[in-house]
Amino acid sequence: MDMGIAGKTALVCAASKGLGRGCAEALAAEGVELVILARTAETLEATAADIRAKTGAKVRTVACDITTPEGREAALAACPDPDILVNNAGGPPPGDFRQFTHDDWIRALEANMLTPIALIQATIDGMIARGFGRIVNITSSAVKAPIDVLGLSNGARSGLTGFVAGVARKVATHNVTINNLLPGLFDTDRIGATFSAQAKAKGISIDEARRERMKTIPAGRFGQPAEFGKACAFLCSTHAGYITGQNLLIDGGAYPGTF
Repeated sequence: MDMGIAGKTALVCAASKGLGRGCAEALAAEGVELVILARTAETLEATAADIRAKTGAKVRTVACDITTPEGREAALAACPDPDILVNNAGGPPPGDFRQFTHDDWIRALEANMLTPIALIQATIDGMIARGFGRIVNITSSAVKAPIDVLGLSNGARSGLTGFVAGVARKVATHNVTINNLLPGLFDTDRIGATFSAQAKAKGISIDEARRERMKTIPAGRFGQPAEFGKACAFLCSTHAGYITGQNLLIDGGAYPGTF
């Protein structure tokens, strides 16, 4: 399927590895020009070179911390008018909610709620003016089914979800969509920290925690970043203009509910 977005420009956050990289690679394969962001310049440049080699796409890089005003300024200076915005940032650390400090909460809110909102504010009017825009926020399955050790993530990402629910309806008439992708367990660095916390809480090994959790996934495996990226590319396509304000759960069937 031709996604109809060749020649569009995308700003993809936290794209040097994991789910962000999966999204960047899928968009590049569709002929989208990329500006990709991450904190570690060396890893970011290696990723950009690999994407260029695989797809022939134009890829620019900005090494920055997108969760800071300075990072957002640098990103928007490099890509002030993206047609596509993929919001993504590392999740806050797991832990016992009793131990979370005010500063912990502020950092979580800055990274997983306020930063994507700021980027939406900075780019959405240009999308409206051009009559095309696709915004995808990478959140978490914890928005749908909270995870006990991820209280900071549960709270901050749910706040973003509520914000998007309202704004998405205000801009839909301009062919600008905003949707959230909710990953379950994907084979990335992030799940290592989650399993470490769960293993410690249960007094088992990390490998045992992985095997135990995999048994709860009907698909019988963890997800791969490439398949997540393809779902993102579809939401960014011309074919997805009638999908907005939605939370698409990608978890191999792990969530047991009907709705």
